[in-house]
Amino acid sequence: MKFKTLLFDVDDTLLDFRATEKQALYTLFSEEQLELTQEIEQQYQLINRNLWKEFELGNINKETISNTRFKVLFEQFGKKVDGEEMGLKYQQFLSEGHDLLGNSRQILEQLKPHYDLYVVTNGIAKIQYKRLDDSKIRPFFNDIFVSEEIGYQKPMKEYFDYVFERIPAFEQEKALIIGDSLNSDIAGGQKADIQTVWLNPSKQEKSSGIEPTYEIRQLDELFTILN
Repeated sequence: MKFKTLLFDVDDTLLDFRATEKQALYTLFSEEQLELTQEIEQQYQLINRNLWKEFELGNINKETISNTRFKVLFEQFGKKVDGEEMGLKYQQFLSEGHDLLGNSRQILEQLKPHYDLYVVTNGIAKIQYKRLDDSKIRPFFNDIFVSEEIGYQKPMKEYFDYVFERIPAFEQEKALIIGDSLNSDIAGGQKADIQTVWLNPSKQEKSSGIEPTYEIRQLDELFTILN
């Protein structure tokens, strides 16, 4: 068998995080009696992406992301809010979203009898566990590795060292990571010296120095690689 261990990212790989995020933002703003304009949403996305990049570099923790993003957002529009309180509410609304991305459940069903499946995610533990449970895909996985519980995050090599040590009879040359993030999943796979599959439906440009082993547009193209 070419591959034995498949490591799956969650957001925008198995679950539709964009849909979940949009609904959570809409619910949060409605509860706060605020208007979620396109301009505010775009600015939020920029602030959030930058904070997560800092997290992936190890410069900040998840609490900083949660407590900061809405405070900074509304400061730019001349409004003062309790960033920590809004962050907690937003996390609750996020945990309620579990839309599957495409036919990901059927793909996992087909893979499960033949491969050892694991989740590798930088998400917030309580949110990810609930979403995996609610989407009914958690039983497909032998184990779930959440950065918050490990103390390291993708793309850090220490994160992957922790994961590999806890996979029974792990064979590095037969491991494959599948994810949508070049900077997190693919760069992490490179550092960990395993093969990588970049799920890139929107045909994003590659970052300098980050070269996936394989690139696909839809998750079911994974079967071509595995076969």
